[in-house]
Amino acid sequence: MTNNKQLIVDWRPFNPSKNVINEGTASEPMKVKGVLQRAEAKNQNGRVYPKDVLKEEAKRYKKDRVKENRALGELDHPDSEVVNLQNASHRVTSMSWNGNDLVGEVQVLTTPAGEILQELFRNNVNVGISSRGLGSVRESADGTLVVGDDFELIAFDFVSNPSTHGAFMEPEKITENADPELIKEAKKARKERGIWQPVENRVSEIISEMNCSFKGRCDIDV
Repeated sequence: MTNNKQLIVDWRPFNPSKNVINEGTASEPMKVKGVLQRAEAKNQNGRVYPKDVLKEEAKRYKKDRVKENRALGELDHPDSEVVNLQNASHRVTSMSWNGNDLVGEVQVLTTPAGEILQELFRNNVNVGISSRGLGSVRESADGTLVVGDDFELIAFDFVSNPSTHGAFMEPEKITENADPELIKEAKKARKERGIWQPVENRVSEIISEMNCSFKGRCDIDV
């Protein structure tokens, strides 16, 4: 394999198993359990982790980091090859395989970043779990990027990446998640005014118009 390693970052939605969540008390920390990484499946970045590669590295990570209580992760993703202790929010306490899924139990720390992560979980905020590592990739015949056997796992971080890409309304481009009636009304209003722009811009315009009504005049060209 080539020695041309690069920082490899991949995220996936983290869906903690409800029956194994410990909400956390003064005497016992919060723990969550879910899928950390998946082998033999193309992810959103077009990469595939062969199971033998991921399995071998997970075994090393479990021995060198998990069992020595050093499997720390951060809240949000740094572009770094080391874990910043000042931003540590959790640590992986166990890992096991369920088919091609690498499942892990995570203890949320009582650090400042950990306290934020606890509140996110308690308020049912959807967060992502992101693996951070070093390694090389090769492109297969179908264009898939296959992670090489020199992959070295650094950490699993919790991140804010949404589980659905492109959840925005743009002219002539409506996502499946949007309410059909709201889409119809928004398109009709924009057509009548001759305005074709993202809805978030239109919301800002409406707020500006409301502010103008209070002043009795408006110096914004709409």
